[in-house]
Amino acid sequence: MAVIVAVLAVLLVGVVAAVFIDRIRRKGPSIDAPAAGARPKKREPMPAETMLHLLPTAAVLVDDHDTVRLANAAAVSMGIVRDGSIAIPELRQLVRRCRRSGEAQTAELALDRGSFPRRELTVGALTQPMENGDVGLVVDDLTEAKRVETVRRDFVANVGHEIKTPVGALTLLAEAALDARDDPEAVQRFLTRMQREASRLSRLVQELLDLSRLQGGDPLPDQTVVHVDAIIEEAIDRTRLVAEAKQIALVRGGEPGLYVTGSESQLVTALSNLLDNAVAYSPPRTRVAVGVHLRDDVVDISVTDQGVGIDGRDRERIFERFYRADPARSRETGGTGLGLAIVKHIVNNHGGEVTVWSEPGSGSTFTIRLPGADATLERPTPRSDDAATPQEAATT
Repeated sequence: MAVIVAVLAVLLVGVVAAVFIDRIRRKGPSIDAPAAGARPKKREPMPAETMLHLLPTAAVLVDDHDTVRLANAAAVSMGIVRDGSIAIPELRQLVRRCRRSGEAQTAELALDRGSFPRRELTVGALTQPMENGDVGLVVDDLTEAKRVETVRRDFVANVGHEIKTPVGALTLLAEAALDARDDPEAVQRFLTRMQREASRLSRLVQELLDLSRLQGGDPLPDQTVVHVDAIIEEAIDRTRLVAEAKQIALVRGGEPGLYVTGSESQLVTALSNLLDNAVAYSPPRTRVAVGVHLRDDVVDISVTDQGVGIDGRDRERIFERFYRADPARSRETGGTGLGLAIVKHIVNNHGGEVTVWSEPGSGSTFTIRLPGADATLERPTPRSDDAATPQEAATT
């Protein structure tokens, strides 16, 4: 749908640009002669010409010798016009085809332009014949619209697949429990598995809602100066039971008494997701460490495990939605493939970044980097039910 809307927008802008070009071509560079005894007036830009240069869509007027008579700023910045001619062969052919047929031509082209910031471009182009063999050309970059449409399509497909799996499992388990109603042990086993699948489905729906809210550009709720120690304590507390079940020690170190600005609840969610992953992908009787350091007014919060590690080609994609480096293990742990995507969006919304270092067999280190809080801002007072530590007292 986004691509269709973009193409229609190209056609509409093309018609408007063609009218502007035609007016400019008709009027030309001439100006009215001043009256006798009057000072010559400085020529002001024509409204049509000014509007043409403000358009984000490239607009070009080409004469019958394929020489560019007029090009707006977008046409130059996109690299369509160079040295007084159209630099892209596919667009030159489209202009010539329009001139020969005398009819408007439209096309969607995939361009491989090494001089562009990104090599592959998808553009929508429209040519309109003018008088005396001139041709008006408008070009719009559809690359981002195509990418968004692909992401949206993949997202819908992935959501359908992820929801279908636990729903299908619940259906089969319910049928099995009915068939085994005379066997209490079997019924108990099936009901336990049903509970697990229901929890997984509930977690998936909640994470989809969280991710949708984070990507929607909603303002951060309850932005305050947040104590990093409080974030770590809450995140570790949320992960402690799962870690204890695997006999994994959760330890913390680094600099106490640091602050960042943002939403405490969202930052706790981001760090909890990293800790959950670290525990899930670590063998029993190992250690997961949380470290905090201040470097150049940036607070680094790192989570290091002694787990299986991540292969190089997977490291580039692990923050994508629904991507799993180890699908089999994710199924066992109930992972949805959304945890790291949520971490990335939360951190980006706070003006920070998240990085990863990992080697197969050597564990992983995920680091959240956030701007430190301004020292002049008012810091939160300790909760009445939670006495301040010596470190906190020293920094307040």
